[in-house]
Amino acid sequence: MASKHSEPHSEPHSEAHDTASHASTKIVIAGGFGVGKTTFVGAVSEIMPLRTEAMVTDASVGVDMLEATPDKRTTTVAMDFGRITLADDLVLYLFGTPGQRRFWFMWDDLVRGAIGAIILVDCRRLQDSFAAVDFFEHRNLPFLIAVNEFDGAPRYPVDEVRKALTLPADIPVLSIDARNRRSATDALIAVSEYALASLSPN
Repeated sequence: MASKHSEPHSEPHSEAHDTASHASTKIVIAGGFGVGKTTFVGAVSEIMPLRTEAMVTDASVGVDMLEATPDKRTTTVAMDFGRITLADDLVLYLFGTPGQRRFWFMWDDLVRGAIGAIILVDCRRLQDSFAAVDFFEHRNLPFLIAVNEFDGAPRYPVDEVRKALTLPADIPVLSIDARNRRSATDALIAVSEYALASLSPN
């Protein structure tokens, strides 16, 4: 007679195995006003991105450099949120920061728990990137620079961008098109690898 305990309980074991084999992590997409953060998240997200946008108002005049982006009518006031599966066992949750200075107080909450960040840069307004670089350097959060190659914008070698931002040699600097899913995904792969290498003990 077979024991009532002889049948293997394979399904719960399988579920436990599936749960353990999947990892998720958080990446922050940061940068100045109008550099392409919302576009980046929208290009790669496999779910409908959560966006918290509002119309640009007079409150930004004199604070944000609106003259550099005259056609931009909306701004992120809290965050952009998206998700992408990079591999069968790795899911990235993407949090895009607000770019306007009056919303920068939210950055500390948005980066909590992140393993790394991508700072999007517009070479026509490179000065807008220094605050983001300082922010992540002071918090010792691994980050890379992704130069968003806007149509009509001047192109510079990545070494010149690195020098202009006074970055150490070990911080990756890439050229991307934030509208292109493959290009944006490559940046996410690069920052994930860089962050994991930075967090690993020597």
